[in-house]
Amino acid sequence: MTQIILVRHGQTPWNRDKIFRGSKDIPLNDTGREEARLAGEWLKGDTIHAAYCSPLSRARDTGESIAGHHGLQVLDLPGITDICYGEWEGVPLSEVKVTYADLYRQWETAPQTVRFPGGETLDEVKERALDAVEEVVLRHPRQTVLLAAHRAVNKVLIAAFIGLDNSHFWRIGQDTTAVNRFRREGDAWHLVLVNDVCHLRHLKRGPYVDF
Repeated sequence: MTQIILVRHGQTPWNRDKIFRGSKDIPLNDTGREEARLAGEWLKGDTIHAAYCSPLSRARDTGESIAGHHGLQVLDLPGITDICYGEWEGVPLSEVKVTYADLYRQWETAPQTVRFPGGETLDEVKERALDAVEEVVLRHPRQTVLLAAHRAVNKVLIAAFIGLDNSHFWRIGQDTTAVNRFRREGDAWHLVLVNDVCHLRHLKRGPYVDF
């Protein structure tokens, strides 16, 4: 039995300002660093045997804030890097809604059908992320592994683990530094916890925003 602790990275300036990030390496802001620190404190009582992250610094820095409590080096796992939004990267949500109005409506209503111009589809993200997780499971049988990744990657992994397709993308919440837990028994994934942000309860936070 392998257990996965899947964490989203902390806040960045582009999360706060609703700018599409994707493959752009946008670092954590002060709030994001504090969220990551609190996630590390929250998980320091767990037994974690290995830690992996997306190669993007916002995920790596979040993973290191957690793994440091366990004396672990965080290793890059390219398969869990953020979705490539192509031409949308670096563009504010308000502008995307105007410039790509039809495609954005499609993204809101049928996300599994969208290919971002010059970017990926959710199914492509799912394929590479699942391959990366399978590699981790083979490396760490009967161990607990931390994965630090991104909103879109986490959503498609969570959906796949519980047998849903990517049409359910918007039904899965992922706050910044959300903690998700899964247990692999044989070929089946068992859901233990999704979108846990108890470690952020003392921070002043607004309503959930899926961005």
